[in-house]
Amino acid sequence: MRTTRNMALRPGIRLGIYPERSQEPPNWLETVYTRLQEYVNTTVKGMRRPMSQFIRSVDQAGKRLDGMSDVELQYQARANGELLKGEGLTEQHLAMAFAVIREASGRTLGMRHHDVQLMAGRVLIDGMLAEMETGEGKTLMASLPAATAALAGIPVHVITVNDYLAARDAEKMSPLYTFLGLSVATVNEEMDDAARRAAYAADITYCTNKQVAFDYLRDRVQMRNVGGRLSLQAEKIAGEESRLDRVVMRGLCFAIVDEADSVLVDEAGTPLILTQSGMTSEAEIKLYRQACAAAATLKPKKHYRIDESRRSVHLTEVGKDKLVTTAKVLGGQWKLRARREELVSQALSAKHLFLRDREYLVADGEVKIIDDLTGRVMGDRKWERGLHQMIEILEGCEPSPPNEVLARISYQRFFRRYLHLCGMTGTARETAGELQAVYDLRVRKIPTHRSSQLRHLGDRVYSSADMRWQRVVERLTELHREQRPVLVGTRSVGDSEHLGSLLTAAGLPHRILNARQDADEAELVAHAGEAGAITLATNMAGRGTDIPLGAGVEETGGLHVIAAERNTARRIDRQLFGRAARQGAPGSYESILSLEDRVVRDFLPKYVSLIAARYKRNPGYLPGWLGKYVTTYCQRKSEQQQRLQRRALESMDEHYGRMLAFSGERE
Repeated sequence: MRTTRNMALRPGIRLGIYPERSQEPPNWLETVYTRLQEYVNTTVKGMRRPMSQFIRSVDQAGKRLDGMSDVELQYQARANGELLKGEGLTEQHLAMAFAVIREASGRTLGMRHHDVQLMAGRVLIDGMLAEMETGEGKTLMASLPAATAALAGIPVHVITVNDYLAARDAEKMSPLYTFLGLSVATVNEEMDDAARRAAYAADITYCTNKQVAFDYLRDRVQMRNVGGRLSLQAEKIAGEESRLDRVVMRGLCFAIVDEADSVLVDEAGTPLILTQSGMTSEAEIKLYRQACAAAATLKPKKHYRIDESRRSVHLTEVGKDKLVTTAKVLGGQWKLRARREELVSQALSAKHLFLRDREYLVADGEVKIIDDLTGRVMGDRKWERGLHQMIEILEGCEPSPPNEVLARISYQRFFRRYLHLCGMTGTARETAGELQAVYDLRVRKIPTHRSSQLRHLGDRVYSSADMRWQRVVERLTELHREQRPVLVGTRSVGDSEHLGSLLTAAGLPHRILNARQDADEAELVAHAGEAGAITLATNMAGRGTDIPLGAGVEETGGLHVIAAERNTARRIDRQLFGRAARQGAPGSYESILSLEDRVVRDFLPKYVSLIAARYKRNPGYLPGWLGKYVTTYCQRKSEQQQRLQRRALESMDEHYGRMLAFSGERE
């Protein structure tokens, strides 16, 4: 994925008006050459020019800026930008660019990049992934490669996991970019095409992975309709602008992916499907209602089996035979064996595998999907193949129109199309091999600026969810007496509200942050670090959330984090724990879990369940060694299953791409 530093990464005559990386697979000779070039660049040249030397070069360049007025510094930024455009991202020009950005940041933001941020910024320029501990200032660090590339005339996309973080980071860094003469914009879900086009026309655009990927798919559909990129280029030369107005982006030039393991790995298990609303037929809705009614007559184990670990329903032979009788009564499509079994399997999935206030919530008479990774509502998403409509029927809502598929792509294929891809995260080591194999992104560990004061206060696994919640309330009562702020992480909207009701009964003041309160997120986060504050949150308060500590909180031990359920991957838990003890402040965390948690229930072997059953009554929780084994084993199995799903999706997507290429289309 890495490109040479002198390669032009911006739209122009060489790369066209919509640059992106070719998807042609390299032959064996190109692969050998790429690997040899990578070895020379990262090993041989790295030995001659270690990172410490680059930092000294930045410091030396910075001395030349001492005493400059703001006007002189801005002139230096423009002059260095012209050198970057003409001569490329050379060592000398990079050092000066970093020095100028650091000096400008000190003047506009009151924050100067420290040495480890300079190291991480250089890692991103080299097309790698920087693993920085939580609280080490990734937002500020990203301004180094973003502004450097933008000064070189390269359109930059800074990609993060949700609209809140994109807007927050863009606003926070805006004074710096404006001082350097660069424009900055944000793309969010509410924007129309004109607003999106204006945002992508900025030098630096902050956006989410979902927004940028779907905007790319929409552009592909438009370019398919006007004859592709060559036709667009011809229209550009001829001065015909009207048809170009349909495209909102300027290509895939330079991407900085924040929370890269979440975007590139966790999100990669779900295909991106661009749809438009279709027409609802009464016959189709009637078919879905019949499927729900037929599913209600089936009995578990006898007619169907549920595999919760794989999120699937399997009809037994007895169940399939029962549907034959149903088909004789209903007729029509029910006479087709494959069709009726698919419909009933979907209805059973809607009933048993998709739970209200966990996978979705009902608001304003509509079923809205909740993103399991972020805890946020995805208002523009619907499940496929009638599943969404069946859930609406079961919830008593008016079935919505089904969607017609226009284009599809996986995150693996999409991000590999950027000419320059780099990223940053606090939790990459578990997925380093996959990141390199799929995206050719090498992970570089960045040392901490200050020693971490994060303390682990132990974990406890209870036999039942009720006992777990009881212990959580007891711990919150103890910590509230000490006036320590506490963040409690739950997996679902329902769990956060259930715990909230228990705290209300116990007389403990608290606030809840979940998909129902997403509009109040900034205000809730701002007060979560105050003395005695109790905040119950889903994964919305995980990645990227910076909780400022109130007066006197550091003296009481800082923010304490309680994980009330394990996530499907250890990295997500570490992100939650990383909300405490940021930037050298004190903090602590613990886990209070139960054997009824989803990831444990789905993957716990039967023989371990029998052992754990001995502890159900007295004392009610597992010994430390057994509890650790149970949760670690289940999470590892969950991670393994997710890797297999991502590989299967990637293979399917490549096969789908080859089929479309044969027909003359890209997506």
